Amino acid sequence: MKNIYFPEEDIKYNDLFFVCYMIERVARHIKQRNKYVVQKLGKKGLERQLSIAESLHCLNPEKVVSDWVEEFKLERGVFDVTKIDSRFTDRYPSETQMGKIYARLVSSIATDGNWVEGVQNVYASPICDVIDNYNASAYYEPSYVQVQAFYKGEF
Repeated sequence: MKNIYFPEEDIKYNDLFFVCYMIERVARHIKQRNKYVVQKLGKKGLERQLSIAESLHCLNPEKVVSDWVEEFKLERGVFDVTKIDSRFTDRYPSETQMGKIYARLVSSIATDGNWVEGVQNVYASPICDVIDNYNASAYYEPSYVQVQAFYKGEF
């Protein structure tokens, strides 16, 4: 995928990872599902964020969260992905870990290099609700299992 500001430059995998990480971080901050954040960013917002991700890497992540909430008019919800049942697990994955999981999934299914469409397709998939259930095991399944689940629409 090409950078919209510098068409001679490709957007790198690390930029995709950063955007997936920020989607997770923002969603947790405003207590919404990841797909809500992706929907609010829309195609243009995702193109822009992927294109400027290399620059955003050096900012404080809390500043980026604040900017996204303001720019995309993100509203607080009540979904708390970090609420876990201590009978099943004693910890949940970090935003960074989940960013890696989603970036791998997006890059695996976006074989044409269209990461914007890949992000939209992955986060709209019903398997995200399963991956984001930290009382279950889907988030630490091998990436090929997650890719197969994406194509089947279920685990």
